Formats: sequence, structure tokens, C-alpha cells
Amino acid sequence: MMVRRLGMGVALALAGHFAMAQSRLRAVGLESQYANVLKQIGGPYVKVTAIQSNPNTDPHEFEVTPNVAESLRTANLVVENGLGYDAWASRLLQGTKAKVLSAQVLLNLPDCTPNPHLWYRTDTMPAVAAAAAAFFEAKDPAHKAEYQANLQRFDASLVAWKNKIAEVKRDYAGAAVAVTEPVADYLLQEAGMKIMTPPSFELSVMNDTDPSPQDEAVEENLLKNRKVGVFVYNAQVTDPLTKALLALARAHSVRILPVYELMPTSAKSYQAWMLNVTNDLERALDAQSR
Repeated sequence: MMVRRLGMGVALALAGHFAMAQSRLRAVGLESQYANVLKQIGGPYVKVTAIQSNPNTDPHEFEVTPNVAESLRTANLVVENGLGYDAWASRLLQGTKAKVLSAQVLLNLPDCTPNPHLWYRTDTMPAVAAAAAAFFEAKDPAHKAEYQANLQRFDASLVAWKNKIAEVKRDYAGAAVAVTEPVADYLLQEAGMKIMTPPSFELSVMNDTDPSPQDEAVEENLLKNRKVGVFVYNAQVTDPLTKALLALARAHSVRILPVYELMPTSAKSYQAWMLNVTNDLERALDAQSR
């Protein structure tokens, strides 16, 4: 009898777990960093899927698979970056019932905004997290308190990153840096760095077009003559030109700061990733100042 009762208890527990899994909200982050924030806000009540999640691939060469289409079709909430960065999803989302949150729209940015790498801004993820929490609460009011607590916890966890940016700005404001493209420019600007690379060069590399010979010469001279102390290098998207610039920076003892467009798999969370990048920037600035 005890065995039978135990079996029935296990069966009921499994049935309850299955029912909860079936009833959970479904959320999709088109990039892994957005998915990570959704997981932090949704907790166990939201099933989260990341579409682009491999930091070792070029995100501009992403190809849609049937699994991707199915994830978007069944989602209750989708978070996109906007500014054309994930335009590949627009057609697929037109045929779904999902609520779409756009970081671009939440930040009220015009389409002409040149730099789409919004997750390097300190105001992006708080806006995304708050909007996601509001959606989850409306769809699942029974767990409103949990969503609110997760949101407060997330916002508090960003303080260490913001404080580190303030420290870097206090100690190194005006430090000259070069970049391959504007991946981390928002962070660099908030930290008070002076980006010496011509904006037209950055945009050419980002858009996979050839920079002008004049811009290329400027970038090379920044490294050859050590007019910058740090070279911020997009390690996720490379080509012969950026690899040549990386070699030039190494040859002339310019400190290198690799950055990524998608959250590294080694990062424990979005905020830990951003804090690590800022710590690495501080160490590079400190090393080149000695």
C-alpha cells in the first residue's frame, strides 16, 4: 500500500510539473544577451529561448532554420534589438501573435542611429527588463510579486558595472583609443574615452564595405605611432584588414581589448559580461599608462 501511495504521489508531482511546464509563458531573445535578461526576470515561470547565441560566429551571416521559425511562432514575447541589427526576424514575426519589444523603440532611437550595439549602453537593459516584467505580470498576475522582485534584483545588480564605468572615467577620461568598428563605442564614450578612429572607417568595417584609403591610413598611423593606448577589437567578426590591424597593434605594443557582439558562453550573466569588459578596459588603460 505504501509503495502504491508513493507511486501515486510521484505521478501527481510529475503531472503537476508537466502542467506547469505546459502553462509557462514563452519568451525569445533574438540575441543571447536579451534572452539572458529575460531569464533573470521570468525565473521559473517563463521558458526562454535565445536565437543567436554563438559568440564564435558572424551574426551577420545568421540563417533562419525551421526551429527558429517555430520558436518565434509559439512565443508570447520576443525581444529584438532593432536598428536593422536583427531585421531578418521581421517577416517571421508578422505571422505570429507574439508581443515584440524593441530595444530601439524603448530607448526612443530614430532609425538613422548609426550604432546598433545597444547592449553596451547602461540604459538599455533596465528598459528591456522593466518592459518584460510588465508583460509577464499582465499575462501571469499570480506571480507578479516574483517578477517585481526579480526586476529589482536585476536593477540592483547593474550598480557594480555603472560604478566601474564611473571609476574608469574618473581615472582615465580623455584616454585615446582606436576601434575596428563601433561594437563597444557606447561603453567607451560613457567611460570618457576619446575614440580616434574615423567614424566612417568604423561604419565601413561594420557594414562589410571597404574603408577609404585615407581612413585606412589614419587607422594604421594611430597604431604605428602609438597615438592610442588601447585597440578595441571585434573578436567575433574579423576580416583580413582587421586581422592586419590587430597584428600592427601587437607589433607596436598597443594594448588590445577584444569585444563581442553576442554574450560569451563563459559569462555568468549579461551584467557580469559588461562588468568584465569594463574591468578589462581599466586594466588595459592602467598597463599602457605605466
